[in-house]
Amino acid sequence: MSDINDLNEGLKWYVVHTYSGYENKVKTNLEKIIENRGLGDSITDIRIPTEVVVESDGGKEKEVESKIFPSYVLVRMIMTEETWHVVRNIRGVTGFVGPGSKPVPLTEEETAAYILEEPVKVTASAFELGDTVNIVDGTFRGYSGKLTRIDEETDEVTVVVSTVGRDITVNLNRKLVEKAKD
Repeated sequence: MSDINDLNEGLKWYVVHTYSGYENKVKTNLEKIIENRGLGDSITDIRIPTEVVVESDGGKEKEVESKIFPSYVLVRMIMTEETWHVVRNIRGVTGFVGPGSKPVPLTEEETAAYILEEPVKVTASAFELGDTVNIVDGTFRGYSGKLTRIDEETDEVTVVVSTVGRDITVNLNRKLVEKAKD
């Protein structure tokens, strides 16, 4: 690629496509090559944007880190023939994002939106409306019912429980219910 030096726009963020599951390997290998070849001024940062997702299944909550852009690594670099070849020839890299073999840097707006300083914390509910849930604690412990409302802000759910021939609407903390086994 002889005209790659014409793409030099100074230090910019580029998106590198990788094989699925190779993001961390690509980052580690690239960091080693940068150190060994003294390219720290040309390739200054490598990121794999992630978010922390809080998964809740009944009374159990756990934090799981997940990639925001699976199969992509963000690299801040000066695009030259040498840096292009270094990144492009890392095992697991399929290429840069851009038309053909022409890498396109992220715009300032994209950089602001995608280059995250702190991981984002997201709550993911293990429940969906209409699910059958078991109440695991409290006054209605041992009862099952149908989930009719999920309030992410207050962490409450509404369950319709059938007892003594009639339906009762019960508002509970989400930690007091678990999804019923099929």
